[in-house]
Amino acid sequence: MLLEMIKGLIKKEYPLYTNLSSAASILYMMENINWAGFYIVEKDTLYVGPYQGELACIKIDYGKGVCGTAFKEKRTIIVDDVNKFKGHIACSSKSKSEIVVPIIKDGNVKAVIDIDAPIYNRFSTIEQEELEKIAEILGELF
Repeated sequence: MLLEMIKGLIKKEYPLYTNLSSAASILYMMENINWAGFYIVEKDTLYVGPYQGELACIKIDYGKGVCGTAFKEKRTIIVDDVNKFKGHIACSSKSKSEIVVPIIKDGNVKAVIDIDAPIYNRFSTIEQEELEKIAEILGELF
């Protein structure tokens, strides 16, 4: 469902921030989540982009936390319990689980999709597959 909504709203002729803002709103419709949005790559650092939810971490270094690790390893990471992820960056004490999906274009990570949940074990491989398809679509915008 999210994939179809994003396909319907995202237009290459729109500015990047417009598309990412719309996508963040759609992602925030997921059940049992408390943060959904993007971190954008600038050099070797992730900076918060459009999102929905509580105040976010502004900057995440390459290889740090879940987002920085997904950036470094160029792969999706599902964390069932953020307290068990070594080096987790706690932007909100309410977050218990997390999924981060890199947005890759031409072999380079351009941004990551980050979604947090206030419950443990929130994210499934089915959602991972859908979010990876969304990341492919969004990757074409960079």
